[in-house]
Amino acid sequence: MGSTFKFGINTVMHNHTQCQLAASIICGSPLNLEADLTALEKGGIDYIHFDVMDGVFVPRFGLFPEYLKAIRSKTNLPIEVHMMVQDPEPYIQDFVNAGATMLTPHIEPLMHAHRTIMKIKSAGAQAGLALNPGTSLSSLDSVLEDLDLVMLMAINPGIVGHKLIPRTMEKIAELRRKIDEIGKDILIEIDGGVTPESGIKMKQAGANMLVCGTGTIFQPPAKLDEKIREFRLTLE
Repeated sequence: MGSTFKFGINTVMHNHTQCQLAASIICGSPLNLEADLTALEKGGIDYIHFDVMDGVFVPRFGLFPEYLKAIRSKTNLPIEVHMMVQDPEPYIQDFVNAGATMLTPHIEPLMHAHRTIMKIKSAGAQAGLALNPGTSLSSLDSVLEDLDLVMLMAINPGIVGHKLIPRTMEKIAELRRKIDEIGKDILIEIDGGVTPESGIKMKQAGANMLVCGTGTIFQPPAKLDEKIREFRLTLE
């Protein structure tokens, strides 16, 4: 879908007229993991979105490197690790070794954002940064050109069932302007509040990667591959 991938130091080409879809694997059942991965590939998903939570930065616990390694053993899909943790640096190499394609820690707890980005790239992955809804885009000013992706949270992270924060669309458009001004190919990913109705608005505002969870593709008993195709059609 407008992208090419190489593992190790990754080369990625993005087509801004298309919106890539990332499946939030934490929304699936661990008991159906292998079947889900097969269905995700069949449906043409672009990324696996892998949530890591430490119970400190967010009030939940998430997935772990061994689970990522199990996923990597069953698929060649690129895997983005969303690091909702207070101190991501000690775990960068663990997740890259387990098979991560991209690591996206949150900017809020980082004392040295540029150093963290460089550690991710040195470990052999692409680097993203995630921003909470209340975090200003100005926090990216000194590091934006070093990034492969910026993730905007459309809900407060780690809280299940929160509604989409309305200012998200304005923030997406503002970020799109910033990225276009520097002329670098950086993905704008939206996590939280993604539905068929909001997804098209996010794309129109300038997003080109959406995290798909229970609001879009993980809706049993509907088949994952069918829901992916159905959601993609709404974005065209």
